[in-house]
Amino acid sequence: MKHLISIRDLTRDSAVALLDSAQQLSQVNQRTVKSLPALRGKTVVNLFYENSTRTRISFEIAAKRLSADVINFDAQASSASKGESLKDTAQTLEALGAAAIIVRHPMSGAAHALANRGWVSASIINAGDGRHEHPTQALLDALTIRQLKLSGSDLTGVKVLIVGDLEHSRVARSNILLLSLLGAAVSVAGPAELVPEGIAAMGAKVYKSFDEALAEQPDVVMMLRVQLERMLKNEAFTTRDYVKNWSLDQTRLGQLGKETVIMHPGPMNRGLEISNQAANDPRSAVLRQVENGLAVRMAVLHRVLSGEVTN
Repeated sequence: MKHLISIRDLTRDSAVALLDSAQQLSQVNQRTVKSLPALRGKTVVNLFYENSTRTRISFEIAAKRLSADVINFDAQASSASKGESLKDTAQTLEALGAAAIIVRHPMSGAAHALANRGWVSASIINAGDGRHEHPTQALLDALTIRQLKLSGSDLTGVKVLIVGDLEHSRVARSNILLLSLLGAAVSVAGPAELVPEGIAAMGAKVYKSFDEALAEQPDVVMMLRVQLERMLKNEAFTTRDYVKNWSLDQTRLGQLGKETVIMHPGPMNRGLEISNQAANDPRSAVLRQVENGLAVRMAVLHRVLSGEVTN
């Protein structure tokens, strides 16, 4: 596996293999000496054209745990801010020795272009591209669900409900693809204006009401961040209506089962898509997701740079 651009790059077996590898590597993060020599001598570049805290830092720590050299590239403080193209920037980074380029970009398809147009020979990992995908987030979510639901190697039979701003969420798209691939029953719910066409064709059952979806007693409820920065032109959206109809508030929290897992990819808009009570509930797996992000990204980096696993 040279690149990871989309969940569609994975088969069920290769996805399970990545999760198994991440589970093993998570033990490294519990040791006193938290490093392995696996990628010693290799250079990994974080090429981020959008702001990020969890993803960028997680990839940085993951690469360092594998003994790689890490360069963090801030597009806003580079020649990219002067108009340099993605192609030229990536080729410059490869000329400086980058073996892997982790790219986050506001344009859907940016990572695919780097990997498939022959611009660079480095491995490309998609850390989020526009509204397209965020594959490592889906992998860490799948690992978290697998751990908490004790569902074996895959997620057969686990019912996952994804709620909120589906229109703008690359996290939702990657999760629908991966969780369905692993055997989970995936459903979604959100305001009509925030449910994109074609989402059912990806493998998700669509509910028009959060409460109706909760009545099906999902094993996992994954709340999505409301991307307010993209709502400026959406006159139908009001925070008041959203909280009333789509927030995991105190009332809906009480409808969840005792073993229901609450998830959120972060950052959370507390009081909007999720209440403080829900975010802090013992059933919340938000911090476990962050922890698993480190192990998953170690596994992905190891796979793309070692070439041990093929699709």
